[in-house]
Amino acid sequence: MASGGKAMRKWAVRAGGSALALGLIFWFLPREAIFQGFARLSWPLFLSVFAMFLGCHVAAAAKWWMLMDRSIGFMTALRAHFGGLAANLCLPGAAGGDAVRAGLAHVSLRDGPKVAAAAIGDRLIDLVALVCLMLTGLVLLGGQGASVGVAIVVAAIVFAAAVAGLFVFPRIARGVWMRWPGLPAQALAFRVADAFAALARRPGRLLFALALSAAIQSVLIWLSIRLALVVGVDVPVAAWFFAWPLAKIIATLPISLGGLGVRESSLAALLVPFGAAAADVVASGLAWQGVLYLAGALGALVLGLSGGSLRISNGTAREISE
Repeated sequence: MASGGKAMRKWAVRAGGSALALGLIFWFLPREAIFQGFARLSWPLFLSVFAMFLGCHVAAAAKWWMLMDRSIGFMTALRAHFGGLAANLCLPGAAGGDAVRAGLAHVSLRDGPKVAAAAIGDRLIDLVALVCLMLTGLVLLGGQGASVGVAIVVAAIVFAAAVAGLFVFPRIARGVWMRWPGLPAQALAFRVADAFAALARRPGRLLFALALSAAIQSVLIWLSIRLALVVGVDVPVAAWFFAWPLAKIIATLPISLGGLGVRESSLAALLVPFGAAAADVVASGLAWQGVLYLAGALGALVLGLSGGSLRISNGTAREISE
């Protein structure tokens, strides 16, 4: 009961963040311009973007499956991935998407440290890929824009987190528990450290996963550009490669529901210096949110029809950390 109340409080904070961001957007920007941007979109375009978006997430599921050494069936990994997408975007108060995805995978794999290492490694690789695309866009722009300092700081934090998680943490964890063997959860610490070390010992696989992630994110940027061009956003492609990844990273902060409101306002602020109209960027961004939520709803439907659940029992959650 207490855990349910805590989850609802977290959801309420995120819902409040999205409501505040959307309220500020519609307060400061002309609503008519935003609605006119929506009116320029067509259903064939929206559905084609949605279909290609689903294809990108099939590839993303394959990347995560590869990081787990293909230890479970691909269809099981695909089902878990879309279940996580549903939890992350559609369900109030549910566990985060990564936790749901890991829980569904653990039901088949029964190797908590391996599932946790693959999930965290996959997230770090995606963040590094986004940073690489962001820096590529920044270089192509010649270092223009007032957000250069923010981009450099974000890049440094992400790169440091990735190096620490995949290469430094295993050594530190083993060193700490070997120096003080009386500390609790020694066996768990060693198993988790070994799981992360196993990922780090395969640089070829990590680089392939990074390249695949960058390719997936690049396609997603192109899909966003397709929506935005119809709405009326016409800025250099390099500006998109700079602003879109940075806005996505900002939207991962736990202050909104799936980045709703935060992503749109961040993207508008980053693209306006390159000649975009803020209202048009917001309109295309909200259309993109529609794609995200529709994909999440589809994931929930598939999971429900296959007899699954987005809830993780306390026992499963405990096993993942053991």
